[in-house]
Amino acid sequence: MEQALHQTVLLNQAVEALAVKSDGHYIDATFGRGGHSRLILERLGPDGTLTVVDCDPEAIEFAKRLQQADPRVSVEVGFFETVMQDLLEEGAHFDGVLFDFGVSSPQLDQAERGFSFQQDGPLDMRMNNAAGLSAAQWLNSATADEMKRVFWRYAEEKNAGRIARKIVEAREEKPLATTFDLVDVVKTVNKPNYKIKKHPATRVFQAVRIFINDELGQVERVLPVALKLLNKSGRLVVISFHSLEDRLVKRFMRDASQPPKVDRRMPVIPDDAKQPELKLITKPIKAVDHDENVRARSAIMRVAEKL
Repeated sequence: MEQALHQTVLLNQAVEALAVKSDGHYIDATFGRGGHSRLILERLGPDGTLTVVDCDPEAIEFAKRLQQADPRVSVEVGFFETVMQDLLEEGAHFDGVLFDFGVSSPQLDQAERGFSFQQDGPLDMRMNNAAGLSAAQWLNSATADEMKRVFWRYAEEKNAGRIARKIVEAREEKPLATTFDLVDVVKTVNKPNYKIKKHPATRVFQAVRIFINDELGQVERVLPVALKLLNKSGRLVVISFHSLEDRLVKRFMRDASQPPKVDRRMPVIPDDAKQPELKLITKPIKAVDHDENVRARSAIMRVAEKL
């Protein structure tokens, strides 16, 4: 089977954290190029199953090839939030749920996907490039205030307002169509500094991508669904790539693992008090300690088990 040139982040650590049972049922909710999935399958027995989810057309091609090669695999096409809600409504349950958020290396490496500020291509940035508003469509229609809010909220770009105004000026002469069109505008404000390794357009590209794909909204909405899909003692394993994602994951796991609050005036815990649904497993694991993939250095993994 053809293998993509893609280094899977925290591969062994994530699959170890799932505590794969031979006859268990697992879901790789962000299939990508299937690195985690293949290792899960190696640890599953003949009665185990693996459901894989993705919305990216090329990722789905890889997933379908894996399905053809292994009858234990089923493929679900769509955004993980929608697919997992459908699975919940169908009564599905799993012994482990794995999320590997963020953009995969193949997506970054393909200029035509529009994710990379280092390659010229259509200004797209959609995870599913057949649906929704592209980055170009939004940047050519949003107000300066809207763009400023996005650049600051999703990337804390310190020059958010100036960059937004420059985009409005630039598109009056010619609509932004390519990644380098956006890079050129950003560079008029964020001057390249060769002493600093970070590209001047890094934060703007991050912010636009997160906004276009509603990445944080999806994370926030899908985690409670994932918890409901888990069997007792099932594992929830989440890999995040920036602090905004990780903050949502950390808060969700913390809140779901808190014991009932006790009123000091009434030390007996009421029968209807909300009980913790998760327990935290290990401390957060950072890819920088384990991974040679430069793009993955910011990744952090959190693990919890359903009570």
